[in-house]
Amino acid sequence: MGWNDWTREVEIAPSLYAADFMRLGDQIEALLAAGCRVFHVDVGDGQFIPPITIGPIVVQSVAPAIHQAGSRVDCHLMIVEPERHFEQVREAGGDSVTFHIEVCDDVAAAVARARQLDLGVGIAFNPDTPVETVAAFSTEVDLLLCMSVHPGYSGQPFLPESLDRLERLRELAGEDVLLQVDGGIGAANVAEAHAAGADVLVAGSSVFHGGDPAVAYADLVRIAGCRTPARAGARAGRAR
Repeated sequence: MGWNDWTREVEIAPSLYAADFMRLGDQIEALLAAGCRVFHVDVGDGQFIPPITIGPIVVQSVAPAIHQAGSRVDCHLMIVEPERHFEQVREAGGDSVTFHIEVCDDVAAAVARARQLDLGVGIAFNPDTPVETVAAFSTEVDLLLCMSVHPGYSGQPFLPESLDRLERLRELAGEDVLLQVDGGIGAANVAEAHAAGADVLVAGSSVFHGGDPAVAYADLVRIAGCRTPARAGARAGRAR
């Protein structure tokens, strides 16, 4: 279940890790009403990253309402041995998995396992991992995720060198793979990150910690210049 047949030229993906879990259902419904098409689920195991975050049980709870609205659940696995958990994510209702290259011994096997389960698949990489390491897999996956903070904690400031890394990744990977950016994305940098090459921009604190998540989401959509062309050729026409 790939991305290219349903994503717009640019998507804002609220990170549920930053949500108010007392009000999670209401916040998701409000974001769906505002037009949100992809929700980002940060899964941390306390090993690859320090905190234990959320996982398949949360996906299982929220996926039915998200799918009913025609939107998707994108699971960012910040865990060791990620491929061991793909089936559990799929059974819970996840639509895609993105795993970290730093903890995957056999990238080709992990990608093949995700495809076998009909999951969209991406590869993430940390700020200190060379862009070239991940760009080599651009033809094998749906997306490449450039971390713009060191993964683990919501609310970290955006690392400005990430813009150069996104531009370099786009140059190396070409136009046929989606680029995702995660960490510190907000009104001050969302347009700049999109211009640098990002198609899917994960936003946590800037959506959920500023009052009304639906309003904050709509503001990011407006600033990023989201619009809905057909997927084919959409990225090729991106203003650079």
